[in-house]
Amino acid sequence: MFGYVTVNQNELKLKDYDRYRSYYCGLCRVLGKRHGIAGELTLNYDMTFLTILLNGLYERPLKNEQHRCMVHPVKKHDMVFNEVTEYAADMGILLAYYKCLDDIRDDGSMRARAFAMKTRKNAERLIVDYPRQAEAIKKNVEALAAAEDAGEYDLDRIAGFTGNLTAEVFVMQEDEWADELREIGFFLGKFIYLLDAYDDLEKDLKKGEYNPWTPSMKRRDFEALVENTLMMMMSESAKAFEKLPIVQDVDILRNIIYSGVWLKFEAAKKKREEMEEAGR
Repeated sequence: MFGYVTVNQNELKLKDYDRYRSYYCGLCRVLGKRHGIAGELTLNYDMTFLTILLNGLYERPLKNEQHRCMVHPVKKHDMVFNEVTEYAADMGILLAYYKCLDDIRDDGSMRARAFAMKTRKNAERLIVDYPRQAEAIKKNVEALAAAEDAGEYDLDRIAGFTGNLTAEVFVMQEDEWADELREIGFFLGKFIYLLDAYDDLEKDLKKGEYNPWTPSMKRRDFEALVENTLMMMMSESAKAFEKLPIVQDVDILRNIIYSGVWLKFEAAKKKREEMEEAGR
């Protein structure tokens, strides 16, 4: 997960943004309590979205507290959290841990090695606690790495690995809503992978590194291809979301799904346009 699933603050009511921040700060609080400072470093918008989504679906009672933190040491901030938050925090740790293991295999990253060492004990416990999710993350992270090394450029297949692992992460429990949650996660995961690749395209080209969009750059309609592909991914994710009987925080969730996720795309697109202008 890459932190692309965020709110569009400009289109959100002030009370809803405050509510969103309370979920975000609550997740940070839980990460610190369950996994220490290393856990807090995994805080991201994607797991905040998952927290709000699952709370909206299951409506578990939330604890509401106020605390200061390292980032906000002067003023206390509202924080809401519960067992759903704990689940999202644990998933964030598992995702970060397996990503670090992949980075270590890929280039021997010392930073990844240090993080893996700090989180190994907790991660090993989570692997036992969440065998389905852990196996899906491990299996698909490794399959993705192998496919990239082999030069796989089928966009649907290559993005599917991230989709597969995200699908399982989104299912906290096997119940009547598991299929819809898997669909949301699957297509959102594919969207995240392809958007991240689009954002990194110029950097990867300069370094001579793999990027799934590289062969498509020769097309005259490349930018339209990227946008239409991402649109299809989010359309399917949104379709599954609308099947869920969510009322709690639904305005926040719709803001993220229909608007917030596109902020990074617009920023990446603008950056590419500016680079093209400068190169003329």
